[in-house]
Amino acid sequence: MRLLLSPFRAAYRGLVWLANSPGTLILAYLLLLLVGGLAYSLVEGETFGNSVWWAVVTATTVGYGDEYPNTLGGRVIAGLLISVMVLAVIPLITAHFASRLIVDTDAFRHEEQEELKNNLRRVRALLEEMAARDGVQAPDAVTSPGSADPPGAPSGR
Repeated sequence: MRLLLSPFRAAYRGLVWLANSPGTLILAYLLLLLVGGLAYSLVEGETFGNSVWWAVVTATTVGYGDEYPNTLGGRVIAGLLISVMVLAVIPLITAHFASRLIVDTDAFRHEEQEELKNNLRRVRALLEEMAARDGVQAPDAVTSPGSADPPGAPSGR
């Protein structure tokens, strides 16, 4: 079963790698256009310039109709180019830039969270020392060892 799933896992890892870098996304986009244009020019007998124009128009799904495939090979190339662009590359580019726009700049980084937890542990230790010195019983939420989590919400919520 693992052997059957390994190509899909590899493809998924490749998509994740591709999606996490705008440079690789743009490079993949340009390479697909050039490879699609080259394949189209070989199959259809068109000039490379016209074939790249066809690839751009086809990949963006504009489809002016000035260049179109006449052979089965050209149509297969067109179907693959449209499918890869519309189902993978363009959504990945859109998702990457959208995720950059909605990043919460006020969120704590991991290092800041760890610093806050360490500070809370120090405050807790100081409170326990003060409570022991004054002979006061500390609440359970404060005395739970090794925890920097705040006390839970009341059960009535």
